[in-house]
Amino acid sequence: MSEIGTDWRVLDGVTTAWFDAPSLTEGAVLAGRIAELSAQILVDLRATGLRVRLDSDEHAEAVSAAARDLGLAANPAALQQLSIVLESADPSAVRPFWQRALDYALGDDGGLADPLRRDPDVRIRQSTEPRPLRNRIHLDVVRPAAAVEQAGLGEAYGAYGVCHADPDGNEVDLVPGDALSEKAGTADWQAVFSAMACYRTTSPTQQRDLVASAAALADDVGFPLLVDLRPGLVIIDSGKDQWVDDAHGLELDFTDLAGAIQTAARELGATADPGLPRFAQLFFDAADVAAVRAFWLAALGYIPDQRAWNTDIYDPRRLNPELVFQEIDLSETERRRQRNRIHVELAVASDLAQSRLAAVVAAGGRLLDGSDDRWRVADPEGNEMVIVSGA
Repeated sequence: MSEIGTDWRVLDGVTTAWFDAPSLTEGAVLAGRIAELSAQILVDLRATGLRVRLDSDEHAEAVSAAARDLGLAANPAALQQLSIVLESADPSAVRPFWQRALDYALGDDGGLADPLRRDPDVRIRQSTEPRPLRNRIHLDVVRPAAAVEQAGLGEAYGAYGVCHADPDGNEVDLVPGDALSEKAGTADWQAVFSAMACYRTTSPTQQRDLVASAAALADDVGFPLLVDLRPGLVIIDSGKDQWVDDAHGLELDFTDLAGAIQTAARELGATADPGLPRFAQLFFDAADVAAVRAFWLAALGYIPDQRAWNTDIYDPRRLNPELVFQEIDLSETERRRQRNRIHVELAVASDLAQSRLAAVVAAGGRLLDGSDDRWRVADPEGNEMVIVSGA
């Protein structure tokens, strides 16, 4: 990595860095400088720092220099990228279903990618192994109600009337979102498990100023807001369930913060795009929820939700999707033995891959096979993860 500096690593072919920052406000200063370098650089601002994904390696040194000038240090150990792999005997049959469900773009490799580069890629790979029973892994996706209707997946089924299946039987709960509240001051916001507002911007200056305003407002009340910069766009997000009263332990009505951010955005001339909010998570069925959950906590370096009723685990930097666990019917022995058609792929920096593999095995993972840069591991109940080194 000497040609682009020691701050940077390659994940999924993208030159990426994480810079620790003590607050949203201080991280927003670096985000603003990056926006002025190139509108194509992707920045994910968090209360503890920011992830930067470059459009071109030529900007690496300028970003690193800006971070050093602000006293912000890189932390390559924070970097990982989770994606979803779907195996099918006929990828061309299942691809249109998932493209509609997620509103993803078709990738060069035949997979699907979030155009906003927030939610996980879906890679679709050929398989000849028959697996007719229901998976033990499915996706939950929440989108605006109009977008759910436009996806045209047909009549839903299941306990909540939101489940759909692709031609192979892989399931998604496609859930319609709703307005965050009835307050006029939060009309730009939607509840899609997260509270989210997406603002179109017309210049780097407008984008920088909106990010700085949102960061300052969130820091003032101690809320760990998620702020993502994309070309001509600022996405402001509470994180899943973090806007509800019992999530954050703050004396805060989140709708007050949402209203203040909306006012700032409109005063700056930014325009809300109500069709963009989307939330996606992975749902695991498990016979022993505690054991399977403990494995994935260790394997991914995730944190458990502190609410006793909640089985969610999440990325401490909220850069990768949440995982949720529920008990499976123990009588479904054949389903429990069958390999899933869906598994997780985890890209980590090449210099950290061996230590990650060791940690996953120590957490109870079974190494199924491997090569110089890919290792397939199973959790205690056979759910698979492939660790990928570097690109």
